[in-house]
Amino acid sequence: MSDVYRACASLVVFRPSADGTSFEILLLHKPRKRDSWQLPQGGVEEGETVETAALRELMEEAGMQAQLIGRSATVYQYEYPPSYRRFRPDNVRGQRIEFVFASVNRDAPLQVDNKEIDAFVWIAPADLTRYIHRKQYVETILRLVEEGGKLLG
Repeated sequence: MSDVYRACASLVVFRPSADGTSFEILLLHKPRKRDSWQLPQGGVEEGETVETAALRELMEEAGMQAQLIGRSATVYQYEYPPSYRRFRPDNVRGQRIEFVFASVNRDAPLQVDNKEIDAFVWIAPADLTRYIHRKQYVETILRLVEEGGKLLG
């Protein structure tokens, strides 16, 4: 059996900034030591579209509903480290993440599950590197923010 990449869906969720002149994006925190902050994301289950999976994951992780505003052609693919792979009983070598864009009102309710996700933050895109340190992921998110920001009108 050949190695495969796990299909994953992720959202860039936008909300208006406090002064209404720009926007913020949502990051979720996983209770782990490395790469703990990320965009809402999760696996695409059989029969799901990327959009459906992304909205399901947002509801599961953050108890939040959002309005889809578009989909990106951007794909972020990476290999799992060997230390992680040796504990996997399957042939999944990494993840292939596809992205959608969504928006919410500034006062949209959000409640993390306190299991898979233990915290959240709304940030200005300029503050992204305070939370995410993997250079390729930062660059991908910033490109996505630029792309999705154009859809906001």
